[in-house]
Amino acid sequence: MRSLFKNRAFARLFLGRLITNAGDSVYTIAAMWLAFELGGSSFYTGLAGFLTMLPQAFQFLVGPLVDRWQLRRILVGTQIVQGILVLTIPFAAAMGWLSVGVVLVVMPIVSLLNQFVYPAQQAALPRVVEEEELVEANSAFSFAYQGVDFVFTALGGIVVAAVGAVSLYLIDSVTFAIAALVFVGVRIPPADTNDSDRDEDTKNVTSAMGDYRMELSNGIRYVCGSALVWVLLGSLVVNATIGTALAVLPAYANAYGGPDTYGFILAAITGGMLVGSLSATPLKRFSLAALSVGGFALSGLSWLAAVAVGWLPATVGLFFLAGVPIGATNVIFSAMVQSVVPEDLMGRVSSVLASGSVGAMPLGSLLGGIGGDVFGNAVVMTTAGFGLLFISTCWLTHPLLRNLADVEDLRVERYGLTRSKQPEPSESF
Repeated sequence: MRSLFKNRAFARLFLGRLITNAGDSVYTIAAMWLAFELGGSSFYTGLAGFLTMLPQAFQFLVGPLVDRWQLRRILVGTQIVQGILVLTIPFAAAMGWLSVGVVLVVMPIVSLLNQFVYPAQQAALPRVVEEEELVEANSAFSFAYQGVDFVFTALGGIVVAAVGAVSLYLIDSVTFAIAALVFVGVRIPPADTNDSDRDEDTKNVTSAMGDYRMELSNGIRYVCGSALVWVLLGSLVVNATIGTALAVLPAYANAYGGPDTYGFILAAITGGMLVGSLSATPLKRFSLAALSVGGFALSGLSWLAAVAVGWLPATVGLFFLAGVPIGATNVIFSAMVQSVVPEDLMGRVSSVLASGSVGAMPLGSLLGGIGGDVFGNAVVMTTAGFGLLFISTCWLTHPLLRNLADVEDLRVERYGLTRSKQPEPSESF
């Protein structure tokens, strides 16, 4: 993996991801806890989760734009605008205008801008590293995401307890500014494409919209025509249940102690995902089916035990264990997609996958907030464990999925994961 960091473009992408994820981790703690504190019930954290996750369900709409626009401009521009937006929270607090309504307006706007970042980074990786380095590159990116989450989520909860949630928004604005400066220096090669008219920007609006619809359709058709669609259906259910858990987690953690406990539980989950992502390279020799069936079974049982045990140290440890298989499979699936999808389709396909995988999370979050007030937070947390077990069962019972090979020996044509390029329009928008 050391050789990856000799690659200047990859090193800058990695550093930028480290910095911006540090801010995002702190922001997540501050935003969800502030919604709970200002609103006073799980309903408001559920509503906050719904509004924040809803843009993720429509990430597929930005895929064609990511494949057309310069990736560096996307990365820099989103960081600058998000940094300005998060400053509205401390400004509103200073002016005496802060309310749960202000938080509920700012959160989804910041999240909407962030939907450009993930597919842009996914599209950039196969352009700056060799194909045989993709698993290691994704593992490093997962470390940047989950490792920073592990540290700053725990620190965020402690800082919220010490100085209040509003102060964390000031920290977050600084991280966005620094990340923008890092991304400015990234040099990302253009995608391999036979389209000689990509840089034409003088076409009329009708033609541009026709191109957009065609390119969006190509991304959706690629996913729906492959085994990826079955993976998404299982993920849809498990992510809905995770959404319910995130909605009640502040109130659930508050029963144990307060915002520091909230931070520790979130840090345990992301810490487990970190360990899983770092173990992805040796695990890639196993079949994808075996990793999914065994991994999510372990994850679901650990989650259920964490809720049932009733002793905080054991709860934190079991949530950590539940996160390990999730981190490993995320890295390996990302590498699989990047190794077989044509570069000029990567933005669309990755955004369709992201939208599909989290599409049920906003509804799950909203229902979780309501369910927490009606049935109790522990009941809602338990449903997430059964959601993880569901995805294991889904892989075990589906005839195509249970025979899915490892990422390096995958016979792509059998699963509809063709390397051939989709027909592209000649117009630009």
